[in-house]
Amino acid sequence: MFTKLFGKIKSLTMRQMISVVVLLIILIALFTLPNWGGSYINLLVRLMCMYITLGQMWNLLAGYAGLVSLGQQMYIGLGAFSVAIAAENFGIPFIPALILGGLVSMIVSVGISYLLLRMKGMYFSIATWIFAEAMMLILSSMAYFGRGQGLFILSARPIQAQIFYYAAALIVVAIIVTVIVLRSKLGLGLFAIRDDDSASATCGVPQFKSKLYCMMIASFVTGVCGGVFYMDMVWVQPVAAFSINWTVASVFIVVIGGIGTIAGPIIGGIIYVFLSQYLASLAQIGSLNMVILGVIAVAVILLAPNGIVGTLERRFGFEILSSRRRFHDLRGSRNQLL
Repeated sequence: MFTKLFGKIKSLTMRQMISVVVLLIILIALFTLPNWGGSYINLLVRLMCMYITLGQMWNLLAGYAGLVSLGQQMYIGLGAFSVAIAAENFGIPFIPALILGGLVSMIVSVGISYLLLRMKGMYFSIATWIFAEAMMLILSSMAYFGRGQGLFILSARPIQAQIFYYAAALIVVAIIVTVIVLRSKLGLGLFAIRDDDSASATCGVPQFKSKLYCMMIASFVTGVCGGVFYMDMVWVQPVAAFSINWTVASVFIVVIGGIGTIAGPIIGGIIYVFLSQYLASLAQIGSLNMVILGVIAVAVILLAPNGIVGTLERRFGFEILSSRRRFHDLRGSRNQLL
């Protein structure tokens, strides 16, 4: 086993070796941050981890599968309320509760996918938003979910210091899952569907199944992310948890960073957190921060339609995190895809 691993390491190019070393340094710095970073830096990085995760999942849907969802906030809310109920009412430990929140989100996405995936374009986008709003209204009217006041997650207070590691692990899992999906035959099918829906159907790509799997993955990870975020907040309230601002933030992150790239949501998430924190500190801005972020997004679309990472990749001809498969892998997967 070690001989095989050593052989793979020797086969890496210098650029790949540098990328591996840089990645290891970033991971070590990330998971040791609570030991050397201040409380504010800890907060910023924690927020970055969660927003980057949201951006990766929205990018997986819109950037790679062509499913422009405006209802990802539904999975944030479902994941958060599932964790609150599991932990507070049933005493379930938080890691199983987070997984349960992801599963609840995924089950709901499967249930509504049989309606959503019959729609395309703006009809799909509007329908996802309508489902999210309907879910918010339903939960807000039920006493079991605290009606409009929501629920407290008081049992999360003793583990506040551990939530950073939950968020750090979440972003690592989100990126790894995205890379694995895009380099699999499912990813090849999503690329084909995005580029030419009709041609991919003619070639035999299982469109419904590919889109369904993509929605399941995105909803599960988004649901877990919602649970982690509101464990940190210790209180989940329907209007906030199901707010479209979650999807607006995801769109901003992906547009700024570069849609259809793995590194794009990472750069976009970092920029979004810094900008939102800075704008929130300006008292004279008030509620105009979303307007300012929207103006910035429009400016980026006009000046760099491919986003920061997409523009750099096209300009210099390299990918920071590649979703491409090797040529021999593509040949081997061609028959599997068809």
